[in-house]
Amino acid sequence: MIYLDYNATTPIAPEVVEAMLPYFKEEFGNPASSYPHGWRALEAVIRARRQVADLLGCSPEEVVFTSGATEANNLVLKGVAWHYRAGQIITTAIEHPAVLEPCRWLQSQGFEITVLPVDRHGQVDPDEVRRALTPRTILVSVMHANNETGVLQPVAEIGAIAREAGVLMHTDAAQSVGKIAVKVEELHVDFLTVAGHKFYAAKGVGALYVRSSREITPLFHGGGQEGGLRSGTENVPYIVGLGEAARLAGERLSLDQVHLRKLRDRLHQLLQEGFPELILNGHQKMRLPNTLNVAFPGFSGRKILSGIHELEASVGAACHGDEEEPSPVLTAMGVPPDLALAAVRLSVGRYTTEAEVEEAARLILARLKNLPHSAP
Repeated sequence: MIYLDYNATTPIAPEVVEAMLPYFKEEFGNPASSYPHGWRALEAVIRARRQVADLLGCSPEEVVFTSGATEANNLVLKGVAWHYRAGQIITTAIEHPAVLEPCRWLQSQGFEITVLPVDRHGQVDPDEVRRALTPRTILVSVMHANNETGVLQPVAEIGAIAREAGVLMHTDAAQSVGKIAVKVEELHVDFLTVAGHKFYAAKGVGALYVRSSREITPLFHGGGQEGGLRSGTENVPYIVGLGEAARLAGERLSLDQVHLRKLRDRLHQLLQEGFPELILNGHQKMRLPNTLNVAFPGFSGRKILSGIHELEASVGAACHGDEEEPSPVLTAMGVPPDLALAAVRLSVGRYTTEAEVEEAARLILARLKNLPHSAP
C-alpha cells in the first residue's frame, strides 16, 4: 500500500514508541503520588511539557495537555465564552468542525458568532477581521493551516490586529505543528491547538498553549491537574510520546520540509504532465510543504480513489454511501460543485519515498484512462 494521507493521521515514529514503552510497563506511576513511581512519572510529564514548549517557543507552564485537538479547541472556545458569559466570537468558513461545531453550539446559547469568508485561494483577509471586530468581541479563532488544502492563513497579521484591539486570539495549528515552524510569539496568539497524531505521536493526545494570565473556564472540574484547566489523571505514556514527537519535530524540521516539498512538487508535476487539465485547489505558495489538493475536471475524486486499491488517500468531499457533497472548504473558496467533487487530497509525510510518489501518480493516471470522462 502507498499511504498518501498524512493530513488524516501519521504513523507513530519508532522513537516515540520507544519513549512511551517504559510508561506502559514498569513506570506506571500516577504523577500525583508521593513516592518514587509517582515522582518518576511526574518527571516524565515535566520533561514532555518542556519539549512541547521548546517546539512552540513558550514557557512549559503555558502548555496544557489534552486528549487531542478537538478537546483543546472546545476548551478555548467554550472556556473563553463561559468566562465572559456573553459576546462575539469571530472565525472563518474553512475551520475544522472541531471549531465550527462548538461555535454553532455557542450560538445556540446566545453568543454572537461571525463567520468570515475566504478568497479563491482559501485565505481570509486580515482587513475582514478588523472590520468584524466590535466592542463585544471576546475571541478571534483562525486556523493556521487548512487540513484539506494546506493553505496557510495570515495568523500573525490577524493576531497583531486582535492584540491591538485587546481581543484574545486562538489558532488551531493541528495541521501545521511539526510540518513548519510554529512559534506563538511570532503568531501573536493567546491560544494554540496541537494534535499529537498529526506529527508522529499517538492518537488521543494533544496540547493547548495558553498564554500566561489568560483566564478561561475549564471544561472539566476535578483534581485540578494541568494548572486547573484540565482535571483528570495525566495520560503519562501518551504525554511522553507527544514530548518525544515534539523533540523530533524540532530537530528534523528543516530536513523534513525539504523532503516533503520535493515529493509534493514531484507528484504535482507528474500528475500535471499526464493530465494537463489538472487544477490546484488553494494557494500556489502559501501552503504546507506536504499537501496537494487537486481537481480532475470531468471526473469524480471518490471514483478515482475507490478504484485504486494500492493507494490510500482522501477526497476533498464528504461522502455518504453513494451520495457525494462538495467539500465545505472548497465551496467557501468559490470552487464550483463539479470541480469540488473532482478533488483529491494527497498528503505526503516523513516516511514517503520518491518511488511511492511516482507509482501513485502512475496509478492515478492509469485509473483516469479507465473512467468515463463526464461530470461527477
